[in-house]
Amino acid sequence: MNESQMKICLFGGTFDPIHLGHTFIAHQAVSQLGIDKVIFLPCKQSPHKLEMQSATAEERLKMCQLATSKLPWAEVSDYDLTSPPPSYSWRTAEHFKSLYPNAQLFWLMGTDQWQSISRWDRAHHFANLLRIIVYSRDSEAIPVNEFESTLLNTLQHPAAATVVRQQIAANLTSPWLHPQVASLIKKNQLYLKSPLD
Repeated sequence: MNESQMKICLFGGTFDPIHLGHTFIAHQAVSQLGIDKVIFLPCKQSPHKLEMQSATAEERLKMCQLATSKLPWAEVSDYDLTSPPPSYSWRTAEHFKSLYPNAQLFWLMGTDQWQSISRWDRAHHFANLLRIIVYSRDSEAIPVNEFESTLLNTLQHPAAATVVRQQIAANLTSPWLHPQVASLIKKNQLYLKSPLD
């Protein structure tokens, strides 16, 4: 396919761990909006999340690679993990715009990010670099703000990383993990302690 016809969607997150809800949402973008490639971008942990039990950057990157290995439209990038701080979404958007100058670039985000986007560093510059796709986690209405977006109409998926970590800490098998991701978590003994321990 000619690059100028390609629709490339960036999907950032901590993916701690990546679960079937993440790949479900990405697939909805592919099927509903004709996205040709979704690039999963595991990002650095937010400082306010560092106190919780989490996997290393390398483990989260590997889990993303395992979870998407059989998806022909998916790719995983370590750009955010290997970039010097501070990490800004506009820098990520600029990087991929330079890699794919003729493609249509999209950014997939949840309503929590959408609600806070006006406070992002250089938010208008970011929004001018690409088109924003917003998905709702809880079937809530997408709030209106000064930026344009496309709403992804999708059923609510029950998976949540917090719940997955709680299931693992309780020695339960989570139904929302890709089998190879579950194997890596077990092998590396991840998420065995509750954040409250």
